[in-house]
Amino acid sequence: MNDPNGCAYVDGRYHVFFQYNPAGPFHGAICWGHISSADLIRWRDQPIALAPRAGERDRYGCWSGCVLDDDGTPTAAYSAVWDADVRSVVLLARSDRTMRRWRQGRDPVASTPRDPAVTHARDPFVFTLDGRRYAVQGAGHCEAPGAARVLVYDCDDLTSWTELGPLLTVADPIAARVAPAHIWECPNLVRFEDGWVLIVSLWISVNGGHLLAGVRYLVGDVVVSDGAPRFTPTGGGSLDRGPCFYAPQVLRVGDRILLWGWAREHGRTPAELDRAGWAGVLTFCRELSLEDGMLRCGPAGELVGLRRGSLDVEPDVSFTADAFEVELGPGAASLWLVDGDEEELVAEVDASDEGARILVDGSIVEVFDGHPEPLTTRAYPSAESAWILRTTAVVAAWRLGVD
Repeated sequence: MNDPNGCAYVDGRYHVFFQYNPAGPFHGAICWGHISSADLIRWRDQPIALAPRAGERDRYGCWSGCVLDDDGTPTAAYSAVWDADVRSVVLLARSDRTMRRWRQGRDPVASTPRDPAVTHARDPFVFTLDGRRYAVQGAGHCEAPGAARVLVYDCDDLTSWTELGPLLTVADPIAARVAPAHIWECPNLVRFEDGWVLIVSLWISVNGGHLLAGVRYLVGDVVVSDGAPRFTPTGGGSLDRGPCFYAPQVLRVGDRILLWGWAREHGRTPAELDRAGWAGVLTFCRELSLEDGMLRCGPAGELVGLRRGSLDVEPDVSFTADAFEVELGPGAASLWLVDGDEEELVAEVDASDEGARILVDGSIVEVFDGHPEPLTTRAYPSAESAWILRTTAVVAAWRLGVD
């Protein structure tokens, strides 16, 4: 599995879709997997929502996109990939409000741009501005480092999108400094009380291959000029400082803005993935806030409901639980994975005056230490290994689980 997409809140349930290959722990024949929850704690597997169809425009894969409520009808807008060169168009799929069965369309609502400066455009995300509906897609050129851009479309008529040019390009000096890339992927555009935030994931061409180089955010304003929205950044930064965080998607629920990200594999070989039989996880649900021009990210408040029993909190405490949380006071800490005589340093923490929270679930480690950027990383415990937290700042620790 990889990118979360289609995050939605419908009739009291949260829905998270995600890129998924049910055939194996490798990228191919990408579907939309689906889980749902009433409380962000207990999640229920749902049937596969979207799947590639022989002879159709999505025959190579149903890639990332979004879900919106179109006059009461849950509607997915997704990148339909139709060949191995990853050329795509935007297709729609519709469901009833249970969101368990989807009808995938056949006619593209947006096609690959004709601009020769753009080789790839994908990952539609719909937003509203001044009572009108627009969409963005990430785009760029796989061989031109200065080509990254976010394209914007008028999609008030959801069945026929009109391209309105770039919302923003990497030619902007702030964007060039904060988010250099060949292609910007998985754009999210969301409005806070104090401004707009544009989130992009960085795809960079390297030696005939490519590098997924993290996630950046840009703070600024969106103004409609001659009928087309344009984004002017005033600052920005990194959304996560770890090596594994990529392709997040936001979800507005009332005044809250929630976020999930993909925590990709880190240091596992293809042979190890084959033996394990799985690859890729999603992060815990996070909540975003914009404070003094900086995007801050912390665990969703509901996650305290995962705490199921206190654990010992002596210095250099060892944890053998599959999933646990540690709360720290101010100070330094280091998390290690120990297996016999072998020790792996997984994360270093320098908690601010606010202290820190470390959440571990199987192989994923998420650190929220009072700094604007959390840290997401991966480590792989065996049946004989244990986690060791070296610090004198532990306040409390809990085993995590659900009833």
